[in-house]
Amino acid sequence: MHSGPERLTPREQEVLRLVKTGLTNKQVARELGIGLDTVKRHLHTIFLKLGVSNRTEAVVQWDGREHDGA
Repeated sequence: MHSGPERLTPREQEVLRLVKTGLTNKQVARELGIGLDTVKRHLHTIFLKLGVSNRTEAVVQWDGREHDGA
């Protein structure tokens, strides 16, 4: 049973930090040395965990939680 929002894994946080800088999925993949499909899977999981439906919402939601210490 979860007592709060699911935390992002370190890799998911890394992906979201790069997305926040404005990189495309392809650029994130290249930067991290992973496949484009892997980036998309990470983003899908991030969206589910944060309860959002797009990259902009994910960055805004995560940024707020990060500052709240979540």
